[in-house]
Amino acid sequence: TAQGARAATRWLPPPSLVAMAMSVATIWLLLLVAQNTSKTLIMRAAVGQGQPQFLYSAAVLATEALKATVSIAWVLVSGGSLRSITFFLRAEWRLFLRVMVPAAIYNCQQMLEFVALSRLEAPVFSIIVQTKLLTTALFSVILLRKRLARPQVIALVLLMVGVVLAQMKDGKENSILSAASGGEGAALGVVATLGIATLSGFAAVYTEMVLKRGKLVAHKEGDMLTYMQIYMALASMLTIGVFAVGNDLPQIAERGLWYGFDMAAVIAVVSSAVGGLIVAAVLKYADSVLKGYATAASVILTGMLSCAFFGTTLDLHFVLAMVTVTCSVFMYNDKGAAAAAPLVHAVLVEPDVKAELAEVELAEPDGRSR
Repeated sequence: TAQGARAATRWLPPPSLVAMAMSVATIWLLLLVAQNTSKTLIMRAAVGQGQPQFLYSAAVLATEALKATVSIAWVLVSGGSLRSITFFLRAEWRLFLRVMVPAAIYNCQQMLEFVALSRLEAPVFSIIVQTKLLTTALFSVILLRKRLARPQVIALVLLMVGVVLAQMKDGKENSILSAASGGEGAALGVVATLGIATLSGFAAVYTEMVLKRGKLVAHKEGDMLTYMQIYMALASMLTIGVFAVGNDLPQIAERGLWYGFDMAAVIAVVSSAVGGLIVAAVLKYADSVLKGYATAASVILTGMLSCAFFGTTLDLHFVLAMVTVTCSVFMYNDKGAAAAAPLVHAVLVEPDVKAELAEVELAEPDGRSR
């Protein structure tokens, strides 16, 4: 009835509020597309041929230090305090030990990104790295006993077809085996990228397993991701610091920690650090489905901008690969498929493991669950 309809509409938010929320989500999604695209291109420029060879461990350490600093500033600007941060760190000190594993894995991922992009063109990397969808799905099925919906299985098949197409050259040869002079370098780049995808999938599922065992203490649900950004950054700084001392100490003693850093390297560090906060904002104002769309858009934009700025040649097979991978991302993140068999969607954005925190139950400081 009309009276019932009017009563129902009382519980709906005002149209102006909905429009504002949509605009905020759109802005953050556009920023995510820009960050995903620019990060790949900037890192490619920073480690391309002829560029100074800086220590990858130093770049990762700088990224995590900046991420922790910006995350703390985010909490303060959002109305939090240093006291609330220290309270969270003290209350969840056991969690710090548990996140050391994904923190170390994420550090390894970041270093492999430099290795891969020093040997692969940015568009090739952006397509192959999407195999993290497949690895996350496999780890979710094996470790979490989750089920894949039929559209998601089809999407993963399309993804693999797209990756194969991306490696085809002139319809005859595989690009990683085509030239003896550059084939080994390209092959190493592909192996590094597949390593990123495998580590990404495992870290996302492992983090979900660890964090869902208990309740996290946070004053506001919206602040949880930011608090965890700080925690993960501190854990990452510790693990990469230990690695740098054990592996790069002679080079650091001889040339210094920041040897070879130029403007491109600095911008790459800033882009990686800011990416974590954009992920947190997208999780707050949007959802993983829209994040998937942002990832698909980033794949296409990376190819187009690589042509414009790096002179990369994209043949028909590569264009088909971009279209296929884009379709697979859309299909995998379809709301119907996700509802039928929810999977880890953290793999779509860097840093991967942070997105899992959105599903973890919170507790009030006095221990009462929300």
